[in-house]
Amino acid sequence: MSSEDKEENTVPEQPAAGEEADSNLQEVEEDEAALDKLEKEGGDLAEFDLEAQIEEFRAVLEEEPDNCVHHYNLAEALEELGDRAEAKAEYERALECDTDQDFHAIIHYGIGNLIFHQLLSGIQSVVVKSSIGLHSAHKPGDSIVEVFEEDYTTPINHFQKAIEFLPQLKADDELVDYIGKEAPVQLANIYYKWASDLIDKSRQIAKYGAEIQDVQKALKLTKKTLEIDPNHSQANLMSKYTKKMLAEGWKSFDEYGFEAKHIEGLG
Repeated sequence: MSSEDKEENTVPEQPAAGEEADSNLQEVEEDEAALDKLEKEGGDLAEFDLEAQIEEFRAVLEEEPDNCVHHYNLAEALEELGDRAEAKAEYERALECDTDQDFHAIIHYGIGNLIFHQLLSGIQSVVVKSSIGLHSAHKPGDSIVEVFEEDYTTPINHFQKAIEFLPQLKADDELVDYIGKEAPVQLANIYYKWASDLIDKSRQIAKYGAEIQDVQKALKLTKKTLEIDPNHSQANLMSKYTKKMLAEGWKSFDEYGFEAKHIEGLG
């Protein structure tokens, strides 16, 4: 489980077109673009090598079924291949086998990343991709109508565990430094994503009556992002915007530009 393998296999998925990721996510996108280019240049061989590697991990696990490192390596490879369900099961099996908790930090980080990427892809529960476009027009079916707390607290808990178990991670200094840097970054991004989804929900066309409460919660979550990363540009913008929404109220418009809903501010 080398630092080189870790950096390659934990590259998050690229956000969807039209989603304005913050500067932290943009750096990850650039890394992923470089990786995608290498994979394309490798063509069928690159895909074959990955599948062959998975078969090797499975064969090794037949000999050592309780080896947490083998389960972790298989999980990473499966995730890269796109089999998220089995990858998650292997990460969880790796946690079970890591009885001494020597690798808990990196395993929790891997699970947190996988779940967060599902959330960004809009396939976690019924949460859809957030527009994160605070002034965009909405139409029925285009806006978030449900935001489930568990979809965000689950990856948050895994990244917090990654930080908690970091001091006992048995890995080289480079990998320890990587997790120590990236786990807080991902925490900040999840809080921001959660806040942005609540903002989008508050601006849906259907009137549901909890708009103010959602924006108040979004402001608290944005503050959590800024506590971790005071320079988070999108969170700083959202903090100002949510305070204005709460003070002055806001309007939502349909796809034709007509006002669909008006929420009174608190003054």
